[in-house]
Amino acid sequence: MVQDRREIEISTFIRNRSLGRRTALLALTATATAGCASSQASTQQLPVGKPRPFVLGGVRNVHQVARVTGPASPNKTSRYDIGGQDLGSMFEADGKTWFVFGDTFGTRPAGMTGGGGSNWRSNTLAYTTDDTPGDGIKLDGYIVDDTGWARQLISAKQVDNVEMTVIPTYGFAANGAMYLTYMSVKHWGSPGEWVTNYSGFAKSTDHGRTWTKLQTPRWPGDSNFIQMSVTKVGGDLYFWAVGAGRFGGVRLMKVREQDVEHRGAYRYFSGLTAGGVPRWSPSMKSARTIVDGTVGELSVVWNEYLHRWLMTYTDGGAGAAAIREAPAPWGPWSDSKTLLSQSKVPGLYAPFMSSRYTANHGRTIYFTLSKWGPYNVFWYQADLVKAG
Repeated sequence: MVQDRREIEISTFIRNRSLGRRTALLALTATATAGCASSQASTQQLPVGKPRPFVLGGVRNVHQVARVTGPASPNKTSRYDIGGQDLGSMFEADGKTWFVFGDTFGTRPAGMTGGGGSNWRSNTLAYTTDDTPGDGIKLDGYIVDDTGWARQLISAKQVDNVEMTVIPTYGFAANGAMYLTYMSVKHWGSPGEWVTNYSGFAKSTDHGRTWTKLQTPRWPGDSNFIQMSVTKVGGDLYFWAVGAGRFGGVRLMKVREQDVEHRGAYRYFSGLTAGGVPRWSPSMKSARTIVDGTVGELSVVWNEYLHRWLMTYTDGGAGAAAIREAPAPWGPWSDSKTLLSQSKVPGLYAPFMSSRYTANHGRTIYFTLSKWGPYNVFWYQADLVKAG
């Protein structure tokens, strides 16, 4: 198939995407909020583990279970005109697990590395009811157009240095609707770095079929709230976030579910009181870094086996997939441990977990992983090993 100029250019622009602790004891009753009592959330259901020592000794038996996307995958995604796509973060809604993908392409030349190909869509969405992760994930379908091909959900201008693409970074359900967090990418820069216009939300009220970009809330493109991982606990939504790229640290914000579309209702973690209780500020500028590091494409879930919050992410500095633990959403977060290295899986990035997909009471975790070479998403598993 002959590619048009834009489809040829994308392989060059997208290629640039290849990979080149806070201290204090945490109170179990994390319901007080210093300095902003009016924003206190109902956190009585917030899982909080015992404070230090950290309990994750490492991981073992880390291996690929199956392909998720691509013509050679069990899902044979070429029937949706998908030859290559990446990311694959997951969220729950309507009794399904939804897989959120980034730049998606149809026909691709044999042996092509990285993004590129025909029928470029900036984002696509698949879903499944598969509850047996041990043998891979069977996708039930994609959100499709009238031809049966996977359809772009969130509009993108696809013009370099204006809006190169619109990448969804996570999804969540709230107030009976579905939401996607996304970043408007202005330009792909050096490996692991990019320039963004802003981040924001898209919303669907028809079970994922159509999506609307919300005008609020949005965060500036140079802020630390560009790529997000979202978890709902009780009546609150927690957002762990990093900036544009893979070379910055993590900050945390939260909002009551009912106020998710109101920018002024968001509260940013700004540190701990002398008694170890988290402070939440209405000012984004007050947000504290809870993980120092080179973090991109992050995913945070609660793990029952360790009784800890787990964070997986692309480590832009080490060129690896990394994992950390913490007793509470704000930390203290452990030092990073290698989940998978580039030497074992060249071109890896974006290790996304889901609380739905574990085994052995949480001892075994499953996650999606993108590979730059084949430019597709794969299904992996790892066994968590307790320290000592």
